[in-house]
Amino acid sequence: MRIVTEFKFTPEEVRQITAAAEGVELVLCNDHAEFLAKVVDADAIYGSVDKDILARAKKLRWVQAGAAGVESMAMAIKDSPVVVTNFASTFAPAISETAIGMLICLTRGISRWYVPQFMARKWEPVGTVKSPDHVEISGRTMGFVGMGGIGQSLARRAYYGFDMKILAVDSKPMQRPWFVSELRDPTWLMEMVPQCDVLVGAAPHTPETDRIFNEAVFRAMKKTAYFLALSRGKLFDDMALVKALKEGWIAGAGLDVFPQEPPPSDHPIYDCPNVVMTMHTSGWGPDRQKRLIALFADNVRRFAKGQPLLNVVDKSKGY
Repeated sequence: MRIVTEFKFTPEEVRQITAAAEGVELVLCNDHAEFLAKVVDADAIYGSVDKDILARAKKLRWVQAGAAGVESMAMAIKDSPVVVTNFASTFAPAISETAIGMLICLTRGISRWYVPQFMARKWEPVGTVKSPDHVEISGRTMGFVGMGGIGQSLARRAYYGFDMKILAVDSKPMQRPWFVSELRDPTWLMEMVPQCDVLVGAAPHTPETDRIFNEAVFRAMKKTAYFLALSRGKLFDDMALVKALKEGWIAGAGLDVFPQEPPPSDHPIYDCPNVVMTMHTSGWGPDRQKRLIALFADNVRRFAKGQPLLNVVDKSKGY
């Protein structure tokens, strides 16, 4: 079994992956030219493929994507018999922790009021003990578009840690997790939105979810509500969000993703003081890499034994 990749696995990671089954060869290519030459004999690829790579890789049967989102790749090879697997849910623990951190920074005034004061070496309490400059999220309602790995991970933390009521829409039929009060199809979105104190974008990017968070959605939100974008930046209309933030339609936003990454330095999102932004890094961390390698090694074992793979992508849907 020959796996070809351009990813620079460490020697220990290579040992863990190749030990998953007998006869596994993991070929680490130094550059793309070497990769194109070596994929000719590849049974599997770790990374991404396009139609050109697919045409070269005549023996290819499996692609393990190096990420959770594989929309463009899945579409490119959707008519091929090659199986695509991803890392859905692998990054979810770190992303959900980042989301809670962003939300607390927004609701408790940490990012808007107190980080700037710290940088300026000041101590000036903002507001009064009863003013809305510091609000609580405990007991509030969090709504999700997307109840996959990220959505469920964050929903559990919100439910157990903050006694939040969880609402969600998802296009994929599934059993409602017991910590979710209501889970419906996406046609319920505009009825759900006004009920939410926190609205979360955690869906894959598809034609149906493209800019699903638009001006109509932001206008329908509570003025005290917060928006969190965690999965794909193209789920929201950035200029509509800027308008919502500047004109007070919503209270604030936490963004780990953006429609254009990176945003231009003159983008008006940078002029919004009620925003916390991380740079598509919310899923990073050493523990995430351990989960990634463990899942890949398990799939290598399964592939070698002819067993069903984990995290198989529905190529017709792109996730």
